[in-house]
Amino acid sequence: MGALFGGGGARAQAATGQGLPVNLGAYEFARQSPGTAARLQGVDQALVWVVVALLMWGMVMVYSASIAMPDNPRFARYTQTYFLIRHVISLVIGCAVALLAFQVPMEVWEKVARPMFLLSLVLLAMVLIPFIGKGVNGARRWIPLGITNFQPSELAKLATIIYAADYMVRKMDVKEHFFRAVWPMGAAVAVAGVFLLAEPDMGAFMVIAIIAMGILFLGGVNARMFFLIFAVLVGAFVIMIAASPWRRERIFAYLDPFSAEHALGKGYQLSHSLIAIGRGEVWGVGLGGSVEKLHWLPEAHTDFLLAVIGEEFGLVGVTVAIFAFLWLARRIMVIGRQSIALDKVFSGLVAQGVGIWIGFQSFINMGVNLGALPTKGLTLPLMSYGGSAIMMNLVAIAIVLRIDAENKQMMRGGRA
Repeated sequence: MGALFGGGGARAQAATGQGLPVNLGAYEFARQSPGTAARLQGVDQALVWVVVALLMWGMVMVYSASIAMPDNPRFARYTQTYFLIRHVISLVIGCAVALLAFQVPMEVWEKVARPMFLLSLVLLAMVLIPFIGKGVNGARRWIPLGITNFQPSELAKLATIIYAADYMVRKMDVKEHFFRAVWPMGAAVAVAGVFLLAEPDMGAFMVIAIIAMGILFLGGVNARMFFLIFAVLVGAFVIMIAASPWRRERIFAYLDPFSAEHALGKGYQLSHSLIAIGRGEVWGVGLGGSVEKLHWLPEAHTDFLLAVIGEEFGLVGVTVAIFAFLWLARRIMVIGRQSIALDKVFSGLVAQGVGIWIGFQSFINMGVNLGALPTKGLTLPLMSYGGSAIMMNLVAIAIVLRIDAENKQMMRGGRA
């Protein structure tokens, strides 16, 4: 592994900022005297402020999208601020847990990779037990915890990232052999997939499968094996869709959501999402002025939050959101590349896994809202309503910030 990524010389090169296979950016380097205690030298403030901006914007939009929900008899006992208050509580808890996660060194995350993944599988199995798991709208995806519900699939996404990164570090010497390098990881993801599809939650399974496949590819798995894995995944998803009548209906509804057959059925959410975005035109109708959120567009505060953004802020608002997530995913990937250049392969793969997660899930959510992809139950990271998702997103960002801080410390000549 040392020969592959520069070995012990990578650290010496990092101290001078020269000879690295990737661009480390405009960081300053300073040598520390022997025996000086190494301390983390700060975090990527641009990354922090973009995340904070998305969180605050999401909070405002969750309130805007849910303020009229008490008018619906189903939510008649809720106040207008019910979802806002719960969302703020989730943000506070998520930030507190993220601060704790930031204190954990990456070597500790590497040690707990396998137990963490096993815990996520156990929780996914527990969801399916009738007196433990909670069902909503025909799906059983939550474990009630009194004041809130926990969604194990969100933990499984983060656990898969950490486990896959640890797995690739351990299997680096056999990465060219399919059955020794790829097959065990594929079996682990398949087990998680069985539990997720039983909920059912095909969207979460897609995200986990893409995360695992992406980390295998970035870890150096042979390109031919990568395309073989990709073909197997595509084939598996096609078979699942073909074997499920309601999934097939979603595909047909996606192709023509405004038809008489689908407009009041499987194409209802998509058609009203497109109407909302169309009403917004370029500049939007103004914050709070959405009509579609008034009981026309289901799940406006969760899966279809971008449609409300499009209606109230127009093309400008949607474009800002797209570029914010694009910048965020790119910046996280750059941090991962810097870590690998410093011979911290596990940390680098974890960061890049988080980048894949945030980038892919936001791409799917935006594609669904804009009618470019079939309807899939995935929220917009950092913005949509959902306690478990917000908390796991913030923990993942905190781990990336920890990786970046350790990178900076190492480039200053200290020990991460």
